Amino acid sequence: MTSRTDAATIEVRPAHDDELERVVRLRWLWTVNDRGERPAMTEAEYVSAAADWARQHAASHVAFVAVADAEIVGMAWLALAPRVPTPHSLDRLSGDLQSCYVLPSFRNRGVGGRLVHVVLDAARERGAEHVTVHTSPDSIAMYERNGFEPHARLLFADTANIA
Repeated sequence: MTSRTDAATIEVRPAHDDELERVVRLRWLWTVNDRGERPAMTEAEYVSAAADWARQHAASHVAFVAVADAEIVGMAWLALAPRVPTPHSLDRLSGDLQSCYVLPSFRNRGVGGRLVHVVLDAARERGAEHVTVHTSPDSIAMYERNGFEPHARLLFADTANIA
């Protein structure tokens, strides 16, 4: 018998529209429960507004889920942005892997890596030239195991800290 936490029994796929409230609730859990941050609104307000946002931005922000026993246990988002055309290509895209999160009881079983791969596959299928990720120090090794690497030409500016 397989256990509920066996990564092989977990389905990883694009989120369905009727699942978006459960998907964005993971972001609530991550921010409020895991990080202990104080929210600016109630959980119900956030879930409703964030699910509406996800539906309005479905063309540029594609949600993927990890599902175990009909429970959404992980998520990852592919944000797509058009790039300035070059003489080589008028149709350019870049991708950003965002909000990759797995419930604590499902971590360290390959679920995060499977979410990363489904995002990278979707980016490739859509023609994205590259995918970036902004990660916590604890997740760097997981992203490196799944195809990400440091790049000398990628720089980061935190606009909140620029004088």
